[in-house]
This record gives sequence, C-alpha cells and structure tokens, in this order.
Amino acid sequence: MPPTLAGIVGPLPDANQLAIDRTRMAYERTLLAWVRTATGLITFGFSIYKFFQLQHPAGAEGASQRLIGPREFAIGAICLGLAALVLATLEHSANLRSLRAQGARIPISLSAIFAGLISLFGIVGLLAAIFRQ
Repeated sequence: MPPTLAGIVGPLPDANQLAIDRTRMAYERTLLAWVRTATGLITFGFSIYKFFQLQHPAGAEGASQRLIGPREFAIGAICLGLAALVLATLEHSANLRSLRAQGARIPISLSAIFAGLISLFGIVGLLAAIFRQ
C-alpha cells in the first residue's frame, strides 16, 4: 500500500487551530496597519515641527496671533499618532486575550512589541517638540 500524505508530512493540523491561527494573523496584520498609520502621523508631525523650526528660527519673528501655529499642529499630529497606536495596541491585546480564553495556543505577538517600540520613539519625539521652543 502506498504511503499517504499524512504519513509523509506528519499528522494533519487541527482545523480549529488553523482557523485560530488565521484569525490571529489577521489581528497581527491589522495592528501592523495601525502601526504604519501611526508612524506616518508621528513622522508628519515631527517633520512639520522641524520644517517650520528651520524656516523661522527662534526670535526671528514676533509672537504669532494664530490660534494654532505650526508647532501646535505638529504636537497635535504626534499626539494623534500616539493615541491611534495605543488604542490599536489595546484592542489587539483584548483580541488575543479572547482567543486565549478559548484555549488557543497563541505565541507572543511580535507586532505588539514593535508597536511598543514605535510608541517609545513617538513619545521621545513628542517630548522633543514640547520642550524645545
């Protein structure tokens, strides 16, 4: 009798585990899309801040009468990116907890670790924009 496919590659995976793995990978892709969006917002905010800082050095121009200047807009964009990243990471963690509650084998999320590192860099950029006049 010829060997079967299951005998060559080992036991076939459980259909439920495959469905859980597909769901987990969809959660990972979603978080990475939010990381990409948040990184764009943080980078855009910091670029606006540095561009106007180079265009108008400190003391070269009088006090602006605008409600929201380039610096405030930049800080807002950085904060928006950080908020999106934090909320997406919290949602991702809740989704993984719900999968684990069903008894699924879920490995450590590398995208969540990456989101945490991007958050740290965003916080450093935000602090630089706030405390450097």
